[in-house]
Amino acid sequence: MARFAIWLAWSLALLTSSMISASIVEHSFNVEDVTVRKLCREQVITAVNESLPGPTIRVREGDTLVVHVFNKSPYNITIHWHGILQLLSGWADGPAYATQCPIRPGESYTYRFNITGQEGTLWWHAHVGWLRATVYGALIIHPKSGRSYPFPKPYKEIPILLGEWWNANVIDVENEGLAVGAAPNISDAYTINGKPGNLYPCSENDMYELKVKRGKTYMLRIINAALNNQLFFKIANHSVTVVAIDAAYTDPYDTDLVVVAPGQTTDVLFKADQAVGSYYMAAHPYITTPPTTVEFDSTTTRGIVVYEGSTSASAPVVPTLPDFFDTPRAHQFYTNLTGLAGGPQWVPVPSHVDEHMFVTFGLAVERCPENATCLGPLEGRFSASMNNESFQLPNKTSMLEAFYRGERDEVYTTDFPDAPPVRFDYTNSSISRDESLIYAPKSTKVKRLRFNSTVEIVLQNTAFLTVENHPIHIHGFNFHVLAQGFGNFDAVNDRQKFNLVNPQIRNTIAVPVGGWAVIRFQANNPGIWLVHCHLDVHLPVGMAMAFEVENGPTPSSTLPPPPSDLPRC
Repeated sequence: MARFAIWLAWSLALLTSSMISASIVEHSFNVEDVTVRKLCREQVITAVNESLPGPTIRVREGDTLVVHVFNKSPYNITIHWHGILQLLSGWADGPAYATQCPIRPGESYTYRFNITGQEGTLWWHAHVGWLRATVYGALIIHPKSGRSYPFPKPYKEIPILLGEWWNANVIDVENEGLAVGAAPNISDAYTINGKPGNLYPCSENDMYELKVKRGKTYMLRIINAALNNQLFFKIANHSVTVVAIDAAYTDPYDTDLVVVAPGQTTDVLFKADQAVGSYYMAAHPYITTPPTTVEFDSTTTRGIVVYEGSTSASAPVVPTLPDFFDTPRAHQFYTNLTGLAGGPQWVPVPSHVDEHMFVTFGLAVERCPENATCLGPLEGRFSASMNNESFQLPNKTSMLEAFYRGERDEVYTTDFPDAPPVRFDYTNSSISRDESLIYAPKSTKVKRLRFNSTVEIVLQNTAFLTVENHPIHIHGFNFHVLAQGFGNFDAVNDRQKFNLVNPQIRNTIAVPVGGWAVIRFQANNPGIWLVHCHLDVHLPVGMAMAFEVENGPTPSSTLPPPPSDLPRC
């Protein structure tokens, strides 16, 4: 009895402590067009609170986040909270027509959700068309009060948001490409915290500067907010220690090079341990398509690290970035990362698998409509697919509302295939333009999952049109990355490579160029959850699918009703 009384007192104290430490964090986002001057010209962009990047949101694990979004722009808008699990709050996830209808110009909507079981660096961005090129910002989740990092507390924490810039209206760029079925125009620059740096015209004074004290350790929270490019990132003469990815702690990994795919985040500890002076930080693209097949933005963005006491007597030290096509360096970085087993928020790998899926994906071709002009491959339009299905979002209601109201048959079907309809040599370049394989029908198909079932997916790149590394993002879940490699997945030999002890945990996986990755997660969150390539050049043309996770057996595992002010289509 005494033991029970002690346990009860401890439980009540813990509950009280949790309730006291949790807060409601409130922000207002004014989304509107503003004029900025970059690269020698003025450009109108859509931004939040007139800033690029938008405001950084800081919360603690357990807090409730409330964000009032006022759409004063001429475009439909939604906000996606990239990497937030949205446990039983799928209505707040954000992707247009998947979990909500867009916020129309002149209208507003308030997102409200809890931050549960997560800490680290995530981010938020628009989830309508290419608006996320300028509508994005950091979302930082600190541990609860009284809890610490699994490493010494850094002197300061600095978000480093890597972006992409066009000397054009990005909606026009997207629409021009879609109109003729061709690849959209490439970007004109990359940015660090919204600034291109001094290698670009008229940008000598438009460069991010980080001031540091010698001997201090800083945490850089690196976010790749670029639309279409993976990026190599480096600081001259300095090494860093990776301690987290996608808001999941890692075993400490020392490196002088960081690689981040669109959608991914990487937290590194950076010690200012060099001679007092100034050192450039720089980023340029990691390109996985053959150099002769696809045009890309080959420029470099720079910021500068300036030590306290430094003078301008000597030029800043310049880092040497890898070649654009250095896949071995990128693969080394990605595969050397492991999860911090037993650390804060660690989730062990589920041992039993209920659903096995083999999902192929890549570019595809759509036949040119009659009397239209198409400039894509094979005189058609660029398309994309997963398991030979080219995903098409609805436009009259959201998939989540159809799920909740039991009206799915009018909006989507639940017959997304567990494997491609035919087997072939997936990564052999000879299939590049095989017309028996490359045309994929448009559909809105999802995969239905039982609540709490465990899903294992082999993500297999294909060589349609060209080989490429694709960053695949799953909404609503984190997943364990069991293994990754090149070529076609070998179900016998590659399964022996699975890490079931301390695999990295992610929400976005850069599936190796001409290769595969195996992931596993537990479907413990009812609702509709989009799965898609986080290259914005590929999402609008169909490289996506969705999961429908059924409600659980209790009220606490059932999707609640939609908010009363949810935008209507």
